[in-house]
Amino acid sequence: MRQPDALSEAPLPLFADARPAGGPALPSYLRDHRKRLRARFLEGGAGAVPDYELLELILFGAIPRQDVKPLARALMDRFDGLAGVITAPESHLRKVPGVGETVIVALKLTEAAAARLTRARMLNRPVISSWDALLDYCHTVMAHRAVEHVRVLYLDRKNCLIADEEQGRGTVDHVPVYPREVLRRGLELEASALILVHNHPSGDPTPSQQDIALTDRIRQGAEALSLTLHDHLIIGKSREFSFRAEGLL
Repeated sequence: MRQPDALSEAPLPLFADARPAGGPALPSYLRDHRKRLRARFLEGGAGAVPDYELLELILFGAIPRQDVKPLARALMDRFDGLAGVITAPESHLRKVPGVGETVIVALKLTEAAAARLTRARMLNRPVISSWDALLDYCHTVMAHRAVEHVRVLYLDRKNCLIADEEQGRGTVDHVPVYPREVLRRGLELEASALILVHNHPSGDPTPSQQDIALTDRIRQGAEALSLTLHDHLIIGKSREFSFRAEGLL
């Protein structure tokens, strides 16, 4: 049987620092640290704490009675920052000593909440006139993925979002995309327009020749079906490439 790590987790209530029956009390210095950090966050917001302390705050609920600072530092180093930690695949997270199910749930809840909050900014609004919100959403859900993902945003006649669907995922530098399936789904949804989005895990959003050729195939097919391809966005680590803005559509 595997022995627990120094930072191993216990099945405890979320955000509970109290001692369970028969369990050890949280040391006073950790209790005070957590109290000060929570107060600083509540008073000053996210800007009052650096990323590693935001991660500590997330981990407090998953590991209520241990010092989570070493684990927060280890995760930040391993995954190159807070965004990388939150979006890291579960299989990669499990390789870090001290990470178990409750830590993974806390991180993935944070990821899901961030995605839904940014997506909510686009709902019931024309996507074209809320372009910054669209870019925020795409970066939130795709910029730090370890492999390529393709999403298609389907829009109605008013350019409002009616569906946001993942069409495929692949490797670090390739993902299979089938134009027929992309367009068939658009017809099923009675969409009037679509936006393609995919990420480059390398961080460089410069399109490949395959990206350009695929975009042109989908554009031609969409036009034949009276659908409009508004854009193809390639999401990198810190910036994006827009086919429309660069004159490729």
